[in-house]
Amino acid sequence: MQPTRRFQGPIDLHLHSTHSDGTESPAQVMQAAHRYGLRTAALTDHDTTSGWAEAAEAAGSLGITFIPGMELSARHEWRSVHVLAYLIDPDETALRTMTDRIRSSRLDRARLMAERIARDYDLQWDDIVAQTTEGATVGRPHIADALVARGFVRDRTEAFSDILSPRGEYYVALFAPDPVTAVEVVTAAGGVAVVAHPAGRAGVLPRALLNDMLDAGLAGFELGHRENVEPGIRMLRRLVDERDLIVTGSSDYHGLGKPNLPGENTTADDMMARIIDRATGSAPVYP
Repeated sequence: MQPTRRFQGPIDLHLHSTHSDGTESPAQVMQAAHRYGLRTAALTDHDTTSGWAEAAEAAGSLGITFIPGMELSARHEWRSVHVLAYLIDPDETALRTMTDRIRSSRLDRARLMAERIARDYDLQWDDIVAQTTEGATVGRPHIADALVARGFVRDRTEAFSDILSPRGEYYVALFAPDPVTAVEVVTAAGGVAVVAHPAGRAGVLPRALLNDMLDAGLAGFELGHRENVEPGIRMLRRLVDERDLIVTGSSDYHGLGKPNLPGENTTADDMMARIIDRATGSAPVYP
């Protein structure tokens, strides 16, 4: 393992590229991170590590330490739960099997939703594919972008609150493991599991479930995130103190896909060091 103190702050551990639902390539994401003053950054595309090599090369040329990451989809009852997975072994069998299944489900869901939407809107599959880049799995953000391009909605926010809403007639559920299984898979792949934006408007997950996730290897929570609300943050901070957990802060940058900007929330140096020390699946890429 390389020395943990070769990284520098500011640190942002949650950024997305066109390999999932961002609007910029992995290299452009690292360039944006550099413009906003970051010196350590992670690429955490949904259910894929395909952007790592490009991001690492770009980060190195910019003097940024690159943290390999991923945002693994999970589900508890009706609610989506996102588990940030840092420094995993991307070739670990169980992890690869899980992400392959999620991406396949995401594509099947997108096709079915497109078929449903096409009954009422002049939207073709090719319109949606045109919003993707090579290697990206088609998902709801790409359908949203196609709806914007066709003039049916103003932006992604309107698309997700209306046509693509889980409460709407066009919605199709995505396969995703339960959160405990997600944490187990990340941990078995040598990674460090952190729940993304855990105190949003949907509320904090039940304490019994959180305890089960912690027992499965959950390392901590992303408490620095614009979607978190204070009552939930307070509750989770008590749990952090009780269990000596890792706390991160990140932007959840998506390029033009969201208003979030690199570095609007950051992770403390000591927490970054704990993540690196705990991981066994892969290592940071230092410039």
